[in-house]
Amino acid sequence: MKKFLVLLMMIFAVSGCGGSVQDKTSSEPEKVQTVEKTPVATNSDKKILVVYFSRTGEEYSVGNITKGNTAIVADVIAQKLGADTFEIKPATPYPDNYQECTELAKRELESNVRPALAKNIDSLAQYDTIFLGYPIWWSSVPRVVMTFLESNDFSGKKIIPFCTHGGSGLAGTAREISDACPKAQVLDGFEIRGSIAQSDPAQVESIVDDNLKRLGLQ
Repeated sequence: MKKFLVLLMMIFAVSGCGGSVQDKTSSEPEKVQTVEKTPVATNSDKKILVVYFSRTGEEYSVGNITKGNTAIVADVIAQKLGADTFEIKPATPYPDNYQECTELAKRELESNVRPALAKNIDSLAQYDTIFLGYPIWWSSVPRVVMTFLESNDFSGKKIIPFCTHGGSGLAGTAREISDACPKAQVLDGFEIRGSIAQSDPAQVESIVDDNLKRLGLQ
Protein backbone atom coordinates (compact mmCIF):
# COMPACT_ATOMS: atom_id res chain seq x y z
CA MET A 1 0.00 0.00 0.00
CA LYS A 2 2.78 2.36 0.98
CA LYS A 3 4.61 1.57 -2.28
CA PHE A 4 1.41 2.25 -4.20
CA LEU A 5 1.02 5.70 -2.56
CA VAL A 6 4.66 6.56 -3.33
CA LEU A 7 4.10 5.56 -6.98
CA LEU A 8 1.05 7.83 -7.24
CA MET A 9 2.97 10.75 -5.76
CA MET A 10 5.76 10.32 -8.35
CA ILE A 11 3.24 10.32 -11.22
CA PHE A 12 1.63 13.58 -9.95
CA ALA A 13 5.08 15.18 -9.56
CA VAL A 14 6.09 14.41 -13.16
CA SER A 15 2.73 15.75 -14.48
CA GLY A 16 3.26 18.98 -12.55
CA CYS A 17 6.67 19.59 -14.11
CA GLY A 18 5.25 19.02 -17.56
CA GLY A 19 2.55 21.58 -16.92
CA SER A 20 5.11 24.16 -15.78
CA VAL A 21 7.14 23.81 -19.00
CA GLN A 22 4.00 24.13 -21.13
CA ASP A 23 2.87 27.32 -19.33
CA LYS A 24 6.33 28.91 -19.74
CA THR A 25 6.36 28.19 -23.45
CA SER A 26 2.93 29.66 -24.05
CA SER A 27 3.62 32.82 -22.01
CA GLU A 28 6.87 33.72 -23.86
CA PRO A 29 6.40 33.83 -27.64
CA GLU A 30 9.26 32.72 -29.84
CA LYS A 31 11.75 35.51 -30.52
CA VAL A 32 12.30 36.27 -34.21
CA GLN A 33 15.32 38.37 -35.27
CA THR A 34 14.33 41.43 -37.27
CA VAL A 35 16.40 43.85 -39.34
CA GLU A 36 15.42 47.51 -39.33
CA LYS A 37 15.47 49.10 -42.77
CA THR A 38 16.95 52.55 -43.17
CA PRO A 39 14.21 54.93 -44.34
CA VAL A 40 14.62 56.17 -47.88
CA ALA A 41 15.05 59.94 -47.93
CA THR A 42 12.27 61.88 -49.56
CA ASN A 43 12.56 65.28 -51.21
CA SER A 44 11.41 66.92 -47.99
CA ASP A 45 14.29 65.24 -46.11
CA LYS A 46 16.99 66.54 -48.41
CA LYS A 47 19.22 69.31 -47.13
CA ILE A 48 21.77 69.41 -49.97
CA LEU A 49 21.30 71.26 -53.25
CA VAL A 50 23.52 71.18 -56.34
CA VAL A 51 23.30 74.49 -58.22
CA TYR A 52 25.20 74.85 -61.47
CA PHE A 53 25.65 76.90 -64.60
CA SER A 54 26.82 75.04 -67.70
CA ARG A 55 27.05 75.75 -71.40
CA THR A 56 26.68 73.62 -74.53
CA GLY A 57 27.85 74.31 -78.07
CA GLU A 58 31.42 74.77 -79.28
CA GLU A 59 33.89 74.13 -76.45
CA TYR A 60 37.63 74.73 -76.20
CA SER A 61 39.74 71.59 -76.86
CA VAL A 62 36.59 69.43 -76.90
CA GLY A 63 34.46 70.36 -79.91
CA ASN A 64 30.68 70.69 -80.00
CA ILE A 65 29.04 69.32 -76.87
CA THR A 66 25.40 68.59 -76.15
CA LYS A 67 25.83 68.42 -72.38
CA GLY A 68 27.94 70.98 -70.57
CA ASN A 69 31.10 70.03 -68.69
CA THR A 70 29.83 71.40 -65.37
CA ALA A 71 26.43 69.76 -65.84
CA ILE A 72 28.14 66.36 -66.10
CA VAL A 73 29.94 66.88 -62.78
CA ALA A 74 26.81 68.28 -61.14
CA ASP A 75 24.82 65.18 -62.09
CA VAL A 76 27.45 62.89 -60.54
CA ILE A 77 27.42 64.83 -57.26
CA ALA A 78 23.63 64.89 -57.12
CA GLN A 79 23.34 61.18 -57.86
CA LYS A 80 25.82 60.20 -55.16
CA LEU A 81 24.21 62.38 -52.50
CA GLY A 82 20.59 62.02 -53.53
CA ALA A 83 20.54 65.81 -53.77
CA ASP A 84 18.22 68.15 -55.64
CA THR A 85 19.58 70.21 -58.54
CA PHE A 86 18.94 73.65 -59.96
CA GLU A 87 20.40 74.87 -63.23
CA ILE A 88 21.23 78.55 -63.55
CA LYS A 89 20.11 79.77 -66.97
CA PRO A 90 20.49 83.28 -68.39
CA ALA A 91 17.41 84.95 -69.87
CA THR A 92 19.44 85.37 -73.06
CA PRO A 93 21.50 82.24 -73.80
CA TYR A 94 25.20 82.59 -74.45
CA PRO A 95 26.36 82.04 -78.06
CA ASP A 96 27.11 78.51 -79.21
CA ASN A 97 30.18 79.78 -81.04
CA TYR A 98 33.18 79.54 -78.71
CA GLN A 99 34.89 82.75 -79.82
CA GLU A 100 31.70 84.79 -79.62
CA CYS A 101 30.96 83.41 -76.17
CA THR A 102 34.42 84.21 -74.81
CA GLU A 103 34.25 87.75 -76.16
CA LEU A 104 30.84 88.31 -74.56
CA ALA A 105 32.04 86.83 -71.28
CA LYS A 106 35.02 89.20 -71.30
CA ARG A 107 32.82 92.24 -71.92
CA GLU A 108 30.51 91.19 -69.08
CA LEU A 109 33.45 90.77 -66.72
CA GLU A 110 35.03 94.10 -67.66
CA SER A 111 31.70 95.89 -67.21
CA ASN A 112 30.83 93.80 -64.12
CA VAL A 113 27.30 93.31 -65.44
CA ARG A 114 24.66 91.03 -63.96
CA PRO A 115 22.83 89.18 -66.77
CA ALA A 116 19.17 88.49 -66.06
CA LEU A 117 18.15 84.99 -65.04
CA ALA A 118 15.63 82.98 -67.03
CA LYS A 119 14.27 81.79 -63.66
CA ASN A 120 15.32 82.05 -60.03
CA ILE A 121 15.02 79.33 -57.42
CA ASP A 122 12.07 79.56 -55.04
CA SER A 123 13.04 77.01 -52.36
CA LEU A 124 16.59 77.83 -51.25
CA ALA A 125 15.66 78.22 -47.57
CA GLN A 126 15.19 74.47 -47.03
CA TYR A 127 18.80 73.59 -47.86
CA ASP A 128 21.79 73.70 -45.50
CA THR A 129 24.58 72.89 -47.96
CA ILE A 130 24.87 74.21 -51.50
CA PHE A 131 27.24 72.79 -54.11
CA LEU A 132 27.86 75.59 -56.60
CA GLY A 133 29.20 74.61 -60.02
CA TYR A 134 30.40 76.78 -62.90
CA PRO A 135 32.98 76.95 -65.71
CA ILE A 136 35.95 79.29 -65.27
CA TRP A 137 35.62 82.26 -67.61
CA TRP A 138 38.57 84.64 -67.77
CA SER A 139 39.78 83.34 -64.38
CA SER A 140 36.45 84.32 -62.82
CA VAL A 141 32.95 83.12 -62.01
CA PRO A 142 30.61 83.75 -64.97
CA ARG A 143 28.61 86.93 -64.36
CA VAL A 144 25.29 85.10 -64.59
CA VAL A 145 26.36 83.02 -61.57
CA MET A 146 27.05 86.25 -59.69
CA THR A 147 23.51 87.34 -60.55
CA PHE A 148 22.21 84.17 -58.91
CA LEU A 149 24.36 84.59 -55.80
CA GLU A 150 23.35 88.20 -55.28
CA SER A 151 19.67 87.45 -55.91
CA ASN A 152 19.36 84.96 -53.03
CA ASP A 153 19.96 84.79 -49.29
CA PHE A 154 22.73 82.36 -48.32
CA SER A 155 22.92 83.37 -44.66
CA GLY A 156 24.07 80.49 -42.46
CA LYS A 157 24.53 78.10 -45.40
CA LYS A 158 27.61 76.17 -46.47
CA ILE A 159 28.68 76.71 -50.07
CA ILE A 160 31.01 74.22 -51.76
CA PRO A 161 32.35 75.51 -55.09
CA PHE A 162 33.25 73.17 -57.93
CA CYS A 163 34.32 74.17 -61.40
CA THR A 164 35.34 72.90 -64.81
CA HIS A 165 38.18 74.60 -66.63
CA GLY A 166 40.82 74.41 -69.34
CA GLY A 167 43.85 74.64 -67.06
CA SER A 168 43.29 77.37 -64.47
CA GLY A 169 41.81 75.36 -61.60
CA LEU A 170 39.49 77.28 -59.27
CA ALA A 171 41.46 80.46 -60.06
CA GLY A 172 40.57 82.22 -56.81
CA THR A 173 36.82 82.12 -57.51
CA ALA A 174 36.10 81.09 -53.92
CA ARG A 175 36.93 84.68 -52.91
CA GLU A 176 34.38 86.04 -55.38
CA ILE A 177 31.74 83.76 -53.90
CA SER A 178 32.66 84.77 -50.34
CA ASP A 179 32.40 88.44 -51.24
CA ALA A 180 28.98 87.92 -52.82
CA CYS A 181 27.73 85.81 -49.89
CA PRO A 182 29.40 87.25 -46.77
CA LYS A 183 26.99 85.51 -44.38
CA ALA A 184 27.66 82.05 -45.84
CA GLN A 185 30.52 79.66 -45.07
CA VAL A 186 32.44 78.94 -48.27
CA LEU A 187 34.30 75.62 -47.97
CA ASP A 188 37.28 74.40 -49.97
CA GLY A 189 35.98 73.34 -53.34
CA PHE A 190 37.38 71.23 -56.17
CA GLU A 191 37.99 71.40 -59.90
CA ILE A 192 37.88 69.13 -62.94
CA ARG A 193 39.19 69.81 -66.42
CA GLY A 194 36.49 70.16 -69.03
CA SER A 195 38.16 67.62 -71.30
CA ILE A 196 38.07 65.04 -68.47
CA ALA A 197 34.41 65.77 -67.78
CA GLN A 198 33.59 65.00 -71.41
CA SER A 199 35.84 62.01 -72.01
CA ASP A 200 36.54 60.17 -68.75
CA PRO A 201 33.46 59.49 -66.58
CA ALA A 202 35.40 57.08 -64.35
CA GLN A 203 37.91 59.79 -63.43
CA VAL A 204 35.11 62.29 -62.82
CA GLU A 205 33.47 59.83 -60.43
CA SER A 206 36.79 59.20 -58.67
CA ILE A 207 37.46 62.92 -58.18
CA VAL A 208 33.94 63.49 -56.89
CA ASP A 209 34.21 60.52 -54.51
CA ASP A 210 37.53 61.75 -53.12
CA ASN A 211 36.14 65.20 -52.43
CA LEU A 212 32.87 64.00 -50.93
CA LYS A 213 34.92 61.87 -48.52
CA ARG A 214 37.16 64.86 -47.73
CA LEU A 215 34.06 66.91 -46.95
CA GLY A 216 32.62 64.16 -44.75
CA LEU A 217 29.63 63.62 -47.04
CA GLN A 218 30.35 60.04 -48.06
